[in-house]
Amino acid sequence: MGFKEWIVPQDKVFFSLLEKESSIVMEASRLLLEVVNNPVDFEKNIDKIKRLEKQCDEVVEEIFYKLNRTFITPIDHEDISTLSTAYDDVLDYMEGIAVRMHMFKAIQPSDIVKRFVAIIVEAIEEIDSAIRQMRKVSYRQIRDSLEKIHVLENKSDDLYDSAIPALFEENDVKKILIMKDIYEQLEEIADKCQDVALVIQDIVIKNA
Repeated sequence: MGFKEWIVPQDKVFFSLLEKESSIVMEASRLLLEVVNNPVDFEKNIDKIKRLEKQCDEVVEEIFYKLNRTFITPIDHEDISTLSTAYDDVLDYMEGIAVRMHMFKAIQPSDIVKRFVAIIVEAIEEIDSAIRQMRKVSYRQIRDSLEKIHVLENKSDDLYDSAIPALFEENDVKKILIMKDIYEQLEEIADKCQDVALVIQDIVIKNA
């Protein structure tokens, strides 16, 4: 099936559901940024992220429900399920880091944490853009977003590589252990965003 043949009227529901999932993930990422920048509403925003994670799970369940009952889809069944699951993983990890920060009482995140989260938010915005361009069959714009995500993932790697050695210059062992865990989880989220980008790239290549 050619790239321009993706859109079949009865199948637009899958694009709509993927866009809905993306909106939820993007909202959660912005809340995570609020969490690290505004300790005043720390717990309230973490609770919101938890609720969004549950909403995202419900959307993924709906996608799988419809996939099991639809013979013809705009892109392969497996690609839709892989994309929705990979993107759900991003939100699962964001919820996980929010819970860790709450558990460790890290309510005044370092500048490094803020930079990590800003990179993640930007990557998710590009994923959202790419997913919305799938409906429009805009290959060039999808490719541009995927390239930006790759650059952002490299920035995350560089930040991690500089943050860990600096962390071990601290004298507080407890702080070292807590922040190392947080940095590792944030780096993992950036990697998960790259995983989503690669799934989208595979879909584009297969349907070009």
